[in-house]
Amino acid sequence: MNIPQIYITISIVVLLIVGLLIYVTSKNKKSGLLSPLAGLAFGFILAGLFFGERRVVGYSLLGIGVVLAVIDMIRKSRTG
Repeated sequence: MNIPQIYITISIVVLLIVGLLIYVTSKNKKSGLLSPLAGLAFGFILAGLFFGERRVVGYSLLGIGVVLAVIDMIRKSRTG
């Protein structure tokens, strides 16, 4: 494994650990569920990490994921 693959692997492991900690420590199980838009954003971000060797593709997928996550946060903040 070369250095970029090691960084990608570490990033994925950290994301999984954070997700697991949030799921375990969540007091209200209803709030711990991902909305479909948040799930799609998470998928795009993971795809961007996997395709990180091709910078244009990787950064594009990461950007789409971040934009979708921000849209989801705005929608959730407006609905209460």
